Amino acid sequence: MQPDVIAYTDGGCRGNPGVGGWAFLLIQPDTGRALERAGGEPHTTNNRMEMRAAIEALSAIRKRGASVLIRSDSRYLIDCCSKWIPGWKARGWKRKDGPLKNLDLLKQLDELVTKHNPTWEWVEAHAGNPGNERVDQLANEAMDRIGRGEAPEYERRRSWK
Repeated sequence: MQPDVIAYTDGGCRGNPGVGGWAFLLIQPDTGRALERAGGEPHTTNNRMEMRAAIEALSAIRKRGASVLIRSDSRYLIDCCSKWIPGWKARGWKRKDGPLKNLDLLKQLDELVTKHNPTWEWVEAHAGNPGNERVDQLANEAMDRIGRGEAPEYERRRSWK
């Protein structure tokens, strides 16, 4: 069955920590209508930007309960959302070995996942997947804007085939 929305997400960092960028591409497969958005932060980590991309994508979906196929090249993000969050939540948001990093973003992801019906799919980075290549480009452009002292935000509606 075709999802209501296909989301490509990506985040990156120049230095870790360092200047970071995130981006998403939301596609309505039945119409080809798409929304792409990017942003960033001057001092962050790669994992935070990967999570921020998914948070921003899920937040942009208006239809509650939408089926969303999220494609990401981040195994960390996918494993957090599809495997680890339930256990961390059951243990009071703690790992067996101690406190969790990025707890603020993990809780946001958990809340958004309950509002929608996401499935998670890993895609190989830099392997020619057009959606993944586009969000990688957008995240890098956001980092470039920060490097030039500009606001990192970007948004565009477009058609996607």
